[in-house]
Amino acid sequence: MANKTSSIPLNILITAGPTREYFDSVRYLSNGSSGTMGYACAKIAVALGHKVTLISGPVTLTAPKKVKMISVITAQEMYRATMAHYQKADCVIMTAAVCDYCPKKRLKYKLKKNPNDLKWEMVPTKDILATLGARKTTQKLIGFAVEDTAPKRNAKKKLMQKNLDAIILNHPQVMSQATTEAAILIRGKSFAPTGRISKITLAKKIITLAQNLCKN
Repeated sequence: MANKTSSIPLNILITAGPTREYFDSVRYLSNGSSGTMGYACAKIAVALGHKVTLISGPVTLTAPKKVKMISVITAQEMYRATMAHYQKADCVIMTAAVCDYCPKKRLKYKLKKNPNDLKWEMVPTKDILATLGARKTTQKLIGFAVEDTAPKRNAKKKLMQKNLDAIILNHPQVMSQATTEAAILIRGKSFAPTGRISKITLAKKIITLAQNLCKN
């Protein structure tokens, strides 16, 4: 791992974008994440001289130069890629909107439409952030919480349960938007609202946070 001082590059692992959980050869369960936040973090981190591995679900964005890019589709693929690169990371920034459920069975063909109700059995996907927290040694973990019900309470609960060092709280409405209105919670401290800012400005705050966490 990199020597954790501000003058020496950190190995930063960033996840971004959505996952797609297919139930036949065409259709899938997903969400509205554009990947903008994760790609912005990668851009700022590289500009500051850090070594960045970006694990991204399906998006239309272009990865910044000098970033090690790994493209995935499903939550299982993102889990495997993240675990494969976790040991060498100084900090993980988990911006990806990973689907919490996937179909228990995936058809190899397109399911034909019929007039009857469709029932499909869903099973939980692996909780990547919780696994990272359980396996953490010296890594610093920054997670995201997208909440619209009891947001601060749920974000703080997520931080504690998943053994995170910090969490970024925002609202579902900011997905696919150029701006956001977040609140940053560092373990042991109070929420710090950002006000309405661009995602690139929030990315600067997050990378500064990562640098500060890695100094300790």
